[in-house]
This record gives sequence, C-alpha cells and structure tokens, in this order.
Amino acid sequence: MQNDHPGRQTREGIRIHEKGDFAGMHKAGELAAHILDEVADHVYPGQTTGELDRMIEEMVENAGAKSATIGYKGYQHASCISVNHVVCHGIPGDKRLKEGDILNIDVTVIVDGWYGDTSRMFVAGKLSRKADRLIQVTHDSLMKGIEAVRPGNTFGDIGHAIQEYVESRRMSVVRDFCGHGLGRVFHAPPNVLHYGRAGTGPVLEEGMFFTIEPMVNLGRPETKVLSDDWTAVTRDKSLSAQFEHSVGVTAQGCEIFTLSPAGRFHPTWRTE
Repeated sequence: MQNDHPGRQTREGIRIHEKGDFAGMHKAGELAAHILDEVADHVYPGQTTGELDRMIEEMVENAGAKSATIGYKGYQHASCISVNHVVCHGIPGDKRLKEGDILNIDVTVIVDGWYGDTSRMFVAGKLSRKADRLIQVTHDSLMKGIEAVRPGNTFGDIGHAIQEYVESRRMSVVRDFCGHGLGRVFHAPPNVLHYGRAGTGPVLEEGMFFTIEPMVNLGRPETKVLSDDWTAVTRDKSLSAQFEHSVGVTAQGCEIFTLSPAGRFHPTWRTE
C-alpha cells in the first residue's frame, strides 16, 4: 500500500516523514493508548470480548476519531481481542472471560489522517505464574527491540534483539506475523520482523514510522489461521502474548507514540 503523503521514500519504499509529522502521530497514538487505559477496568471474569469491543468503538466515536479496523478487508470490529492461545486477530464476540484468562487488545484509530496503533496484555482476575512470566518476557522483548531503534542500525538489529532475548528465556517468537510501517496509511513498508540477524535489512533513518509488536509463545512458534480467516492460534495450543508500540526514528534514537497516559501498559499496574 502506497502512502500519498508527500516526502521522500527509501529504495525499499519506506516513507521518510518530516519533523512536523511526529505531532500527528503522537496525537493518534495517545488516543489509542488512552482507550486501552480506559478499557482496563472492564476486563474481569464474566465479561465478554464483544462488550469490550463495544466500549472501544464508543470511545473512538466520542473522541471524534475513526476506527481503522472497522471495514478493513471486511472486518467489522473496533479492536482485535486475542485470548490465551490466540496469537492475534481474535474476533470479539459472546465469549465470556474466565478467571486467569490473558488477552491482548489491539486498537488502531485515525486522528486527523494519522494512524495510532497499539496493543497490550490484560488479565481477567488472578494471573498464573506461567502467564505472568510469558507476559513479562514479551513486554521486555518489545523494549529490547525499541532500544535497537536509532539511525544507522538496521531492522535486522531490532528482530535480533527480540529473538535473542525471547529464546534465552526458552520461549519462541512467532514468525508468521510482523510489525509494519504506518503514518497516513494503516500498513506500509517495511515489514518489521521480530527475529533475524543483526546488521541485515534496511538501515534505519530519521523520520521512519513503524510498529514493533512481538508475539511470543510459551511453546513452539508455529501458528494456524482458523476458518474465519482472521483468528490466528498457536498450533500446539500453548499460551501466547503480544505487546505493540508505534514508534518514530529520531536523530538520537526513537520516540514512542503510544505510551500509556495512565501508566497501564503492563498489566501489573493493578498490583502496584
């Protein structure tokens, strides 16, 4: 998908944005993060994923923004909600959350033409020890990837940092899905892999905008997509977790557009 926003592109088709574009991305990212902050109090055993999605859609509308996912390739919801062994693209519905369920909620909004895309983990009730460890490793792997974002590094450096950390914790990185460029479009070059070799891939430049969104499994990395053509699950039924930030490359490193205004990006905020 090409971005018609004026500006330079690299030979790989990656858009180089202007300094003034960072403000638009911060505004969109902050709204997406704020919505996830607000929905956090409504995640509990007995709640349905469909009701959570309804709340999210209402919050998007009340903010005067648009949902990027409603109508995207036929999708009809304002969020993807992926529970337990669902890796990503879980469809909200009548399923009620059970005690100890873990879930990723992924929201993308459009504010003044800019896309804010983020996801994080939530817990219904009490967190089990193995789920707690999975969530922590997944969160920390995202941060390891973000630490590798600076001009002169490569996208392979990001993937390598994530993969090395996850596998050192005896977990696996999903290969079938990746991060992506964004800005005034939902998905654009490059594909941001969460595994790979250091020093490979396109070189990072100031003005690049993209998501980093590692999916980590307690078991093997293989996934399969269910008959609804959206829901991706672990083949071995092991638990999966994901965190996602949208970032922009700066002269010194990077800015995170989707920081949680309330400090609720990691689900342990409930116990602090």
